[in-house]
Amino acid sequence: MTGIEQIRWLEPEWPYSQNLRALTTTRVGGASAGPWAGFNLAEHVGDDPGSVAANRATLSRLLGHLPIQWLEQVHGVRVVEAPCQGVPEADAVWTVTPGQVLAVMTADCLPVVLADRAGSMIAVVHGGWRGLVDGILRETLAALPRQPEVAWLGPAIGADVYEVGEEVVSRVRAEGSEFEDALAESPQPGKGYLDLARLAELQLHQLGVSEVFGSGLSTWDTETFYSFRREGETGRMATLAWLPLRRG
Repeated sequence: MTGIEQIRWLEPEWPYSQNLRALTTTRVGGASAGPWAGFNLAEHVGDDPGSVAANRATLSRLLGHLPIQWLEQVHGVRVVEAPCQGVPEADAVWTVTPGQVLAVMTADCLPVVLADRAGSMIAVVHGGWRGLVDGILRETLAALPRQPEVAWLGPAIGADVYEVGEEVVSRVRAEGSEFEDALAESPQPGKGYLDLARLAELQLHQLGVSEVFGSGLSTWDTETFYSFRREGETGRMATLAWLPLRRG
């Protein structure tokens, strides 16, 4: 069984940790071996089910055995409210229930945490290029009971290595000229480099989210993170967000 003391994670550098809790796991520690080596939390990537179960049990202990709402992510725009029955097909989830942990898994895509400063609601979003240009952030805000004021962008593939094809470049440009800042030219005709974090930041500002905090970290740059584009067959990290249980 993996010890909690081996596990490493990232937390947002924001002034709201008393009301909002969030973290992104890394691959450090964990029971998985081979291309999934470390703290893989995904059941769908070919890893040994026993290793994934051990990693999830460690995560549960790390979180004080709070319930975790997992999703079956499909790069879509469906948003659900937790707690849900089972594992719904969706790419964003929100809650107003203290102690209910929300989870999305990534290995290059952008995890986004959304909340109000007072800590009355929180959401987490799986932001691949397709979900972002199809409107997953817009749909999440529409589903929330009130306007979120803050966001945290977790680690995702860096703009300097995320080369995308003509379809992606065209879709981003179709969003409007203000989103050009998320694109850079590629020496390959018709291709470009996409900055997922910058695209999400621009969209969030357009949607009225006033404070956006970023990790500034690229999954490609270090083996601390899983990166599908770098490794092909690999594991997944989880970005988790929840409202702390109120004491008193």
